[in-house]
Amino acid sequence: GLFMKNWEDDDEDEYCSARQDWIDVVSVADLLGIDVEAVNFAKEYRERVFADFLREYAAGRTPNPDVLCNAEIKFKAFLDHAINLGADLIATGHYARVERHANRVQLLKATDLSKDQSYFLHRLTQAQLSKVLFPLGGITKKEVREIAADLGLPNARKKDSTGICFIGERPFREFLNRYLPRAPGPILSVDGKHLGEHMGLAFFTLGQRKGIGLGGSQDGTGDAWYVARKDVSNNTLYVAQGHDHPWLLSERLAAIDASWIAGHEPPLGQYSAKTRYRQEDALCAITAEQDNSFELQFKAAQWAVTPGQSAVLYQGDVCLGGGIIVR
Repeated sequence: GLFMKNWEDDDEDEYCSARQDWIDVVSVADLLGIDVEAVNFAKEYRERVFADFLREYAAGRTPNPDVLCNAEIKFKAFLDHAINLGADLIATGHYARVERHANRVQLLKATDLSKDQSYFLHRLTQAQLSKVLFPLGGITKKEVREIAADLGLPNARKKDSTGICFIGERPFREFLNRYLPRAPGPILSVDGKHLGEHMGLAFFTLGQRKGIGLGGSQDGTGDAWYVARKDVSNNTLYVAQGHDHPWLLSERLAAIDASWIAGHEPPLGQYSAKTRYRQEDALCAITAEQDNSFELQFKAAQWAVTPGQSAVLYQGDVCLGGGIIVR
């Protein structure tokens, strides 16, 4: 067995579960009678994932580091380490499925759609997927816990992990403020009214409702304020009232840095897509593809399509790949 440690920080014991995770891993390995090795990829993580995370936030976008972590660390650095030790395949606890065919490997959604993680795995290549097993992909989380309990595993009732791995349970804005300086600027309504000041566009994301600092209602409706746009060139945060305000809805998007699991782009046509994790698939069409980029037209307007997040395409249960949303 192999255990990855991808983050090191001064206060990690307070917010990060890595120490307890290692204790659990050792306990399970002892019960199964197998050896386990801890491998530190903190340097690779900072260089390949965290540096990009900071660049994207500084540029006003909202990245998804878990996507890059899978492509660069778990299924590259970690996979390479395992292969060098003599392994033929690696098995991880991701909720997804792999189907092997004569000349290709496909990534499919997990049977338990409430836990499906194919969105985070969409940048994996044929070479990576050919070396991977996802034993949890065909069963539910409830069944996983029941099997673990029947085997007497000490972590059978362990709480599900949430949030970005290197942030843990610490407040996100507090964490980000360590690395990115505050850059105050105006908060404007969509019709141009000055409503207040923000401490930096990096600390906000499209569709955000909490933490804007605007109490009460300007138009008497009582509707909450939502982040509707970030104008990086003018350091201006635009907000709109109401969850379904037109500024929060998009029928089209453009994405770059496309990565296709088959090794080539899918043909123009009808598919479904997610523009954020835990979103229901939305019917769409690929309307343009050029130079590793693509455009989507949705059948119904999508809420808070956010630059920096991933647009991931599906054909039924098959994950085709995706790209980074730019508009």
